[in-house]
Amino acid sequence: MDVKLGFVVAEFNREITYQMEIVGKEHASFLGAKVEKIVYTPGVFDMPIMIKKLGRCEEIDAIVAIGAVIEGDTEHDEIVAQHAARKIMDLSLELDKPVTLGISGPGMTRLGAYERVDYAKRAVESAVKMVKRLKELD
Repeated sequence: MDVKLGFVVAEFNREITYQMEIVGKEHASFLGAKVEKIVYTPGVFDMPIMIKKLGRCEEIDAIVAIGAVIEGDTEHDEIVAQHAARKIMDLSLELDKPVTLGISGPGMTRLGAYERVDYAKRAVESAVKMVKRLKELD
């Protein structure tokens, strides 16, 4: 069974999300899945509307959200990550298809973000597994 993925990638902290995108694409290929479409948003906070739009595409089985939320001087990172994660989960239910969380943070340093580039790999694996398991129920 071919699993067709869509990636929504945050451009903020692009030096990190670029690496996450590459790791995610490589892992999708390893798992026999195909990345059909990659779209970009300015940041993690902006992802929900793009996820919703991409999720309406019939050729996409699951969406992988890729981003890095790095700690700053305020609690802004916590607010962004928590609200994005909640809305992403809501969209998965609304769209009736997996939307996985390949977003690292909050409370993470830039070095910590580099150490967590593999979160994209985990999100891709989760998306592929969920699509297969959901199809078993049909």
